[in-house]
Amino acid sequence: MHRLALLVFSALAACLPAAADSLRLMVYTVELDRRGPGLLLRDIQRGDPQAAAAARLVASLAPDVLVLLRFDYDAQLLALGAFADLISAEGTDLKHLFSLRPNSGLMTDVDLDGDGRLRGPRDAQGYGLFSGHNGMAILSRLPIDTAAVRDFSALRWADLPGAELPAMNAKPFPSAAAQSAQRLSSTGHWEVPLLLPGGERLNLLIYHATPPVFDGPEDRNGLRNRDETRFWSLLLDGALDTPLGLPPPTGPVVVMGNSNLDPAGGDGRRAAMAELLAHPGLQDPRPTSPGAAAGGFREPELAAADTVAWDAEGEPGNLRVDYVLPDARLTVTGAGVAWPAPDDPAAALLGEDGRGASRHRPVWVDIALPQGPPRFLDPSGGSG
Repeated sequence: MHRLALLVFSALAACLPAAADSLRLMVYTVELDRRGPGLLLRDIQRGDPQAAAAARLVASLAPDVLVLLRFDYDAQLLALGAFADLISAEGTDLKHLFSLRPNSGLMTDVDLDGDGRLRGPRDAQGYGLFSGHNGMAILSRLPIDTAAVRDFSALRWADLPGAELPAMNAKPFPSAAAQSAQRLSSTGHWEVPLLLPGGERLNLLIYHATPPVFDGPEDRNGLRNRDETRFWSLLLDGALDTPLGLPPPTGPVVVMGNSNLDPAGGDGRRAAMAELLAHPGLQDPRPTSPGAAAGGFREPELAAADTVAWDAEGEPGNLRVDYVLPDARLTVTGAGVAWPAPDDPAAALLGEDGRGASRHRPVWVDIALPQGPPRFLDPSGGSG
């Protein structure tokens, strides 16, 4: 059945592999996180059905660049390499591996969540059961300029221009010491340059924001979630250069990640997502899918763009939280969310009950590769 679904899915016009003169960029909140270090590698080696289903789904879409979220980190990237091997066995080779240790699970000695106890999962810089839990990773057909990577993950939340930190009874929540120690990134903020065939560089701006829930009236997670997304607008605008020494990227960018924020529904400070989507330096291809349109909990136009099946009891309903936002200077040739309609044989690729691989769906965007000399046109008429 899996082979039949793979053939059907690959034949769908909306999911054909990118053409030779284009590049397919994909983000997938794959939910391959486990409750202890090394367990993900163990599970993959034992033939874990979730990992196998996720690998088949990825291979059917043949991305050139794949950003994985909620994928546990280990220093030797053993689990990532094992997952890349699963994808390769299904026919798609992504031989370049990249990851950094995330803030999730990075323990502090401060009570960051105000529960009166130390060294719990929420006293890490980002929620995590161990260092490396819920990490981010990149698999790529193209080389990565690792020497030019910029990791913004150590930036303190309090140092972000315009940050609104949580307060209760007119006092810093949970304490001034906690706010002094707290980083902005719950998982990470990375700038990762790809080396394109013509010699150009394409800068991937990668992040995974905290859910804007699981807190109290101080709205600690909601405020932090907003600023994790707002960071990219500030960086692109050059607003972090003078105060923090973080100049904007040189050349075109693509923002790829999970903001845990829908611009039109669900919890959170939704204006931050709407502002990033409307940023003049970016474009929103607004990928859609027949499966999301068929299973939405809201008006069809909004439901069609959903990227996660939060449709079980106690979940908030399907929302758009996973994004690929290319530079306005790039030409988009296709986009989609890998969510077949329920009666489509390709729906089997989503795993058992449509959630076996992950509740999230891969989101992909195809961009045209530049022709000729290695340069990109600037919308203002210059070049960059």
